[in-house]
Amino acid sequence: MLIHWDMKPEIFSVGPVTVRWYGLLFALGFIVGFRIMEKIFKREHRNLLHLDSLLIYLILGTTIGARLGHCLFYEPELYLSNPLRILYIWEGGLASHGGTLGNLFAMYLFVRKYPEYGYLWLVDRLSIPVALAASFIRLGNVMNSEILGLPTDQTWGVIFERVDQVARHPAQVYESVSYFLTFLLMGFLYYKTDTSQYRGRMFGIFLICVFGARLVIEKFKENQVPFEAYLPLNMGQILSIPFIIAGVGLIVFSQSRRVQTPSR
Repeated sequence: MLIHWDMKPEIFSVGPVTVRWYGLLFALGFIVGFRIMEKIFKREHRNLLHLDSLLIYLILGTTIGARLGHCLFYEPELYLSNPLRILYIWEGGLASHGGTLGNLFAMYLFVRKYPEYGYLWLVDRLSIPVALAASFIRLGNVMNSEILGLPTDQTWGVIFERVDQVARHPAQVYESVSYFLTFLLMGFLYYKTDTSQYRGRMFGIFLICVFGARLVIEKFKENQVPFEAYLPLNMGQILSIPFIIAGVGLIVFSQSRRVQTPSR
């Protein structure tokens, strides 16, 4: 039985202010992620006063990186011809690959300010809340009826009535579920195994899981921009491959980077 989806992206409006599902889920990712990192910092006796600063770095890294990623990876001619338009975030346009790069750079800046945190120590543990936040963001795409899947005749096809009357793969749901499973895996590896003692291993696994899923799920999506029709792989797949390779490299590298953590 086909699913008919006609959810409004707005939750409510008060005067000129409109609260949207996407914005709420985006913010929820940071709020829950903050609590997860708070538990990790307490567990490993880290300075909780640094968490506020870490959150600011993450918010800026995610939003700036995601915006620049969309502008430069998907529509470079449009935005390079009018750079000021990059600031028009109300027009939409965020790219998860750019958000990942932005986060990595933000964490580099954070560790430069607080050198007591090793870079790999930090990104290993951030892989837990980031996977959950990515799952929330894809649910936000569902609420916006965006990032559409290809037409399908499968019984679980979804008709996004705010777009058209075509039954499509719920590609956003596929991604959200895959990222949530990655979140569960990262949490299991951290709390139930010694994986976190091998610096870079958790983050390597995270990269393989998230971008491996993206590489596959992109096959069920509509192209975001016209030029992708002329490519053997779409832009989302092309950008995922370096992250997967980096993940494999980190796992290999981590073999020689075991650090004995203090007893808890």
